Amino acid sequence: MRRLLDFLYDACAWLAALAMVGVLVMVLLSIVSRQAGFHVPGTDAYAGYTMAAAGFLALAHTLKRNEHIRVTLLLGRLQGRARHGLEMWALSAGVLLAGLFAFYSVRLAWVSRAINDVSTGNDATPLWIPQLAMAVGTVVLLIALVDDWVLELRGRRQAVASEEALHNE
Repeated sequence: MRRLLDFLYDACAWLAALAMVGVLVMVLLSIVSRQAGFHVPGTDAYAGYTMAAAGFLALAHTLKRNEHIRVTLLLGRLQGRARHGLEMWALSAGVLLAGLFAFYSVRLAWVSRAINDVSTGNDATPLWIPQLAMAVGTVVLLIALVDDWVLELRGRRQAVASEEALHNE
């Protein structure tokens, strides 16, 4: 199960990286087309879609690599049961919020598909397509948070101990 979850997080990170390449391609296409005297419609919208996809798809991988911003002022001073209790509280809140976010993201994409919602730009992109990346990213973030919650509950979660965070001004 661990290998499957790690593969899921890594796969989403690779998709996020591809989305970043998509942002680059859209921006370069916009610049080159402007310099060459022709217009490619929708490049701004697609750059925005791919940027949002990159951000959402990278959430779980970033969480599992302990790269999310954490406020460790109080947590760094706690040990034992107090630290475990605070971690469980924080992870429970994260699971709840990620669950709501995932539910409403999936619902948004589902409703957009059901009512054939399209962008207002001249590209008229069906909005469920870019919203799908947000939905997938939030569902995988929920899975990652539940994974961390279970690991913390079992006492197997790696404690976040960033010396750099303790020495920042």
